[in-house]
Parts: sequence; C-alpha cells; structure tokens
Amino acid sequence: MQSSTRILILGMDASGAIVQFDRNAAAVLGTGPEDLLGARLGELIAGAQEPLDEALRSERERTAMLTVETRQGGTYDAVVTVHPMSGSTPGLAALAVIRVPVPLGDRFLDPAVIRRALLEDSLPRLGATLDLELLARGLMSVLVPHFCNSGGLLLMESLVEADEPPPAAPGGTPPMRRMAIAFDDGDPMWDATFPTGEVVAYPPGTPYTRCLETGAPVLVNLGGEGAVRIADVWRRPPVADLLKGASMLILPIFTDGTLLGFFVCTRNVGHRPFDAYDIEIGMEYASRAAIFIESARRYGRERATALTLQRAMLPTGLSAPSSVEVHHRYLPGSRMIEVGGDWYESIALPGGRVALVVGDVAGHGVRAAVTMGRLRTAIHTLAALDLPPAEALERLDSLMRTLGEREPHFATCAYVLYDAVTGRCEVASAGHLPPLLAPPGADAAFLDVPPAPPLGIGEGPVVTREFTVEDGTLLFLYTDGLVENRARDIDDGLARLRRTFARGAASRPLEELCQATLDGVFDDQHRDDIAMLVARLRRIPQGHHVAWDLPADPAAVRRARGLVRSQLAGWGLEELSPSTELLASELVTNAIRHAGGRVTLRLVREGGLVCEVFDSSDGRPRVRHKENGEMEEAGRGLHVVGRLSQRWGVRRTAHGKAVWAEQELP
Repeated sequence: MQSSTRILILGMDASGAIVQFDRNAAAVLGTGPEDLLGARLGELIAGAQEPLDEALRSERERTAMLTVETRQGGTYDAVVTVHPMSGSTPGLAALAVIRVPVPLGDRFLDPAVIRRALLEDSLPRLGATLDLELLARGLMSVLVPHFCNSGGLLLMESLVEADEPPPAAPGGTPPMRRMAIAFDDGDPMWDATFPTGEVVAYPPGTPYTRCLETGAPVLVNLGGEGAVRIADVWRRPPVADLLKGASMLILPIFTDGTLLGFFVCTRNVGHRPFDAYDIEIGMEYASRAAIFIESARRYGRERATALTLQRAMLPTGLSAPSSVEVHHRYLPGSRMIEVGGDWYESIALPGGRVALVVGDVAGHGVRAAVTMGRLRTAIHTLAALDLPPAEALERLDSLMRTLGEREPHFATCAYVLYDAVTGRCEVASAGHLPPLLAPPGADAAFLDVPPAPPLGIGEGPVVTREFTVEDGTLLFLYTDGLVENRARDIDDGLARLRRTFARGAASRPLEELCQATLDGVFDDQHRDDIAMLVARLRRIPQGHHVAWDLPADPAAVRRARGLVRSQLAGWGLEELSPSTELLASELVTNAIRHAGGRVTLRLVREGGLVCEVFDSSDGRPRVRHKENGEMEEAGRGLHVVGRLSQRWGVRRTAHGKAVWAEQELP
C-alpha cells in the first residue's frame, strides 16, 4: 500500500527523559502531554535507548531502524535519528527525529492531526491571496490530501460573474461555477469529468441541492448504486467509477448569512468514512475559508469594475496629422495590484498640430479611474481651446485642487504639442518622468524639461520648453510602471529604456519598439499599470502649406484674396475658393483693423483646409452685441467666419495670436 511520511520530534535530557515534543509526536505516541513529558525514549520506542546513549557518548548523530507503535495500536518500521545538542538549551541533551511511514488508508484516522493540517498549518498562509482562482486552488490543496482523497469548490455564479448570470434551471439549483478540484490518485478522468470553470445547475433530489436548500452539511455514503444514480442524473458515466463506494461530505460556505457555495469532499473505499467529528472540523474550515473567499471575491469585483471603467474611459482611437505616426500601449497592473489611473492621449489639432499627453493619477481602484476620466475630459477641452502646454497643465492643477477639497488627489502629466508645419515642439511636465527623444542617427536622450510639482499640489509654476525636432525623430511618453518596480531601481529602468531606443531605433517599426519596451515586465507579480505613447514626428509635405506676409494696409485684403484663389487652383480645390477667399478677407481685415502691424496669412491642407492669420496682438476677437441684442457692425465678420467654417478658434503664439478657420475638403 502506498504511504506518506510523518515526522515526529522529541527532545531529551541526558538521562533520556523527554522534555520537549511536537504535536505530531503527541498525536502518534501518546494520548496527551502527560504521556510524553518525563517518559523515557526507550519506553516509548523499544531499542531507542541504545542510539541515544551512543550519540551522547560520541557527540555524533546515530540512526537506527526501529519499530514504532502508534497510540491507535498500529506498528510501523521507522527511521530514528538522534542528534546530540551539546551547548544548546539547558536541560536539552539530544533531539530524536522519527520518520514514521503512515499508510494512506490510515491518513484520516487522527482528528487532531487533521485539525492541525487544515486550520493551523496551511490555511493562515492563504489569507493574503486576493486572486479568487489562486485562492480556490490553494484551499483545495489543503483539503486534499489532509481531509479527503478528492474534492471540489463550487461558488454561486451570480457572486463570481460580473455580468448577469444565466437563469436557474426549472426546479434546480442556481448556476454554480466549479472554481477548483483536487485529487490524489493522478487519474486524468477527474479533470475530464469535473472540468474547472464549468457552470453547472444541479437537478433536484441530489445531495448538492439538499445542501443549498437547507444550508447544512450533507453526509452521503455512496455505497451500492449511489454513485451510479448520480452518474445517470448527470449523464456522465465516469462518475460511477470515480465515486464508487465513496463517502461524500458537502460543506456549505456562508458569510454574513449569505450562502456562497460549498466544498464537495470524498473519501474512497480504502479510507475511513466521514463522521460527525469530520463534519465539525470541515465546517470550521469552511467558515474560515469563507472569509478569504469573500475578501477575494470583493477585491476581484472591485478590480473588474475599475478595469472596465478605466478601459471605457481610455481613448478608443488616436488622432494625429497624416505625417505623424502614433502607437500606444496600455497594460493593466498585475492581479496583485489594483487598477491604477494611467492614461494617454493623441489629439489632432487644426493647422497640422497634435497634442500628445500621458498622465498618471496617484492611487488605485475606482477612485483613480474616475479621476483619470475627469482629467481626460478636461485635457480634450483645454486642447480644443488651443492653450499652450504649460497653461493647460496649470488649468488641470486647478481642477485637481478643486477635487482635492473633497478627497485628496494628485497626478502627474507630460504634455507635448507638435506643429507638423514648422517642426516645433512645446513640452511641459507636472511631476512626470521626462519624455525620451530619439533623433534619427543619434543616441536617445531624456528631455530636460523644467520641473514642476504634480497636479493638485499647486506649489510652483509650470514652464514650457520649446525646440525644433528633426524629421523622423521618435518621441516616447510613459508612466512609472514601465521603469520602476519593487526589485529594480528606477535609474536601472530608465537606462534600459534608453538602450531600447538606442541609435538606429528611429527606423524601427513602432509596433516592434512598443513590444521591446514591454519585454520582461509581464512576469512581475507586483507590476503597476503602464501607459505609453510613441510618436514618429515628421513635417507635412512642403506642398501642403503656404504662408504670405502682408502689410497693415487695407489694400492687402484684395491681395490676400488673389493669393488664396491662385493657391487653391494649384491644389485643385477651386470649389472652396469663394468661401476661403471670404474667410481670408474677414480674418485679414480684422487683424489689420484691431492689431496693427504686419500680418501673416497661412493655408494648410491637412485633414481639412485651414486658413490662419497671425498678428502681433494678444486680444481675442469676439462677436459683440448692442444692448438691444442686435449684433454690432464690427462683429459681423466673425459671424461670417463661423457660418462658413466647420470650426474656428484662436490660439496664442510667441509674438501674439493666430485666428484660424477650418473647412472640410471636398
């Protein structure tokens, strides 16, 4: 018969009297502590005094094969090793380590040993497991082999599944999901017959239904035809052989008066059937396991909610000028970490510009995901207002401080504005890790962006850095989950990232670069969530934009119309000529009348047709109304601009402002 090994430990003084012992020794060799304390080793195990005396005399360990008689009356050949303990605890002269082979048929004879194995040795270690599937497997690994030969854990599908569960079968139980099974005989039919993850509804009249209806443990001996009847009800013939003659115990799992599911435990015919004492131990195990299951279930539900919320709030598509290639990656945190508030954006703006943003809300869970959604909405609004990156982040900081009045919040953010007409970049950062720039044919380097506090702290100004980039340059924005974890310093992560974007990386496909940056992070069980955005920056073709400097002279308006007419004919856009000429006329007139000085007229064909007029004034044009509600004559030009264009706006520049109007291309 197959066997397992039980290790007993006894401590003796120089005379051989026992002064210490472990629980296994008490369970196997005596009925209580009074049977062991003071007893001599030779009295408990015949022939053990001789190796003890030799070990004490030679001060070296001695081993002997001796016969051990258990308190249940069984006798087994055991290996007894005596270790001298000179200079150790006063009164302790030697330790005897006894390895007793226990046949599998006797594995469940000792209730005290079962109680210790179930409730004290293994169960406390499972309390920190918040992944429900891992917890289920861990709980079953304790029951098998310490309590039964085979078994399974089933939970209510309505408690496990975030979506609406399937309806219950007529007259049967609510749908149950089999979370884990375990067995000790290695027969592959267990997995095939009781597949993990299967959703089942037990028919009426079965022991499982009785347990769910009464909420009490159910003990059934499947002798004779019991296993055959269950196999027929389930229409699974292998059940008849797997459960033939078994003793079955079903243990309900309750928390706060709610039935979560049950454990199914079976012992085959070679072992002692379950009895009342087993029910008591099993229910105590089930009640403690219920606390862990409920914690893991709630954590999993909250994590699924936060992940669903965050994925719903992340952009489903990124927009950019046709000359700019953008890729992104978002990787949720590992199951050991709650979902965070990492996010990214790529927002195409009129005139061949694009806003590239990556942010990270401090904290995890639903709160971080909701805050992330608010910031994303705000950044879209601020980008549409054509605010410079520094001013946009200052507005976000104000929003975060407002939110923090109710609940502490802060976040980091990096904001890059790229103009694909001029090749100019504007970068601002609020407490975020520095963007990485990889020019073609040169080494990658982190941008030296003027530091600013995170959003929500509000203790310093945000400053924009401006520079021109070479065509084909890679810009990489990321969150700290990519470069920092518990086992690696952030400097090592930044160095690895820089090596990934080493010389020559600018010519690699962006998909390949994204994958290379994530290599090695998937196996981190404590990984924070990761958001990244990589863009290959290129100017739009020279033939797609044109600019003219015009004097502050009313005659320049007629010249502007002629330049526009000629350019649109060259682009084959004659049908847009009348409306664009009128737009240019109104914008140039407005700039000459209210700004003074020379103005610049620019046409950009990118996505749509944008007509822009630059001047040296920072005053924003607006439609004015009289007291009686009628429009003033001076504001009619902007009304015309609004009617002719798909959208229009104003943005600040280094030397004034630009007023633009966009039309759809035919």
